[in-house]
Amino acid sequence: MSKAIQDPEKHQKRMQNIKKHVDKRIAKAQEDKGTFVLLTGNGKGKSSSALGMVARALGHGMKVGVVQFLKGEWNTGEIDFFKKQDGIRWEIMSSGFTWETQNREADIASSEEAWQKAADMLADASLDLVVLDELTYLLHYEYLFEDHVLEALMNRPERQHLVVTGRGASDALIALADTVSEIKEVKHAFKRGIKAQKGLEF
Repeated sequence: MSKAIQDPEKHQKRMQNIKKHVDKRIAKAQEDKGTFVLLTGNGKGKSSSALGMVARALGHGMKVGVVQFLKGEWNTGEIDFFKKQDGIRWEIMSSGFTWETQNREADIASSEEAWQKAADMLADASLDLVVLDELTYLLHYEYLFEDHVLEALMNRPERQHLVVTGRGASDALIALADTVSEIKEVKHAFKRGIKAQKGLEF
């Protein structure tokens, strides 16, 4: 649980601010606005769905920014493909998966470095779509201060679309998002001893 949520009064005030922001956006539903899509849950496909939206946006000639948290040096087909495309800025958190570093202080420093790149994108009105892949983990482990993240999400340019992915999304993120999809795992090949497959998982 986030430290910020442990204080009931602070939590209530934050949720009231989020509700006010969401209600204001709902009242303007007839206008074209930047939409916040949250993809969470334990099932496979959250990042893949987000990258599908990246392809869609690029196909429309839109400009896109992507920050991948927790991916590290792991090379994937989508990185190789999208980095060749015009109109995209792609950033990757340097430390990779937190259970590999096993150093909380280093993870926090790496998280803050990656978050600064994300914050820069969220402040850039030239970007039509920003994808923050696996951001929820950094909030869950309290590597980032959630209130600062929420403030940046709420104050992004009015027409900028946003996609956030990752398991265990907080109540505050869910409340703020315009669209929330929870992907449920029914079966997964890894549990049957099948390793991650090139072109499917990476």
